[in-house]
Amino acid sequence: MNIFVAKLNFSTSSDALNAAFADFGTVGSANVIMDKETGRSKGFGFVEMSNDDEAREAIKELDGSDLDGRTIVVKQAEDREKRSSGGGHDRPHREHNNRGGGFGGGGGYDNNRGGGGYDRNDRPRRDSNSNNNKWGRD
Repeated sequence: MNIFVAKLNFSTSSDALNAAFADFGTVGSANVIMDKETGRSKGFGFVEMSNDDEAREAIKELDGSDLDGRTIVVKQAEDREKRSSGGGHDRPHREHNNRGGGFGGGGGYDNNRGGGGYDRNDRPRRDSNSNNNKWGRD
């Protein structure tokens, strides 16, 4: 079972993470995730345990416990396919002079205009590619 561990102290090492879970059974791997640019811990990691019963016991006992001075969060990791995309508005990208479709309208790239959606005042966006110009602007 793959286990997600969050709210780690930035000084917690993969070895310390391994040691915390080894008390509950065999640990296949324990990795604190590091920022590629700075080399610092991102404050979370993953532990792989082959025995699901041992993993469940570790999750139960370690969630909310103290590790290196921090109260950690421990839960079963979700598969990558099952995770949400991060939430927020379906806003267009701001790159390449994008003229996207506003909230919920999707956007285009490389000066393409997106369509549909609503502007910030919850009014339907005008379609600049048609003669349907509601606000008298071109």
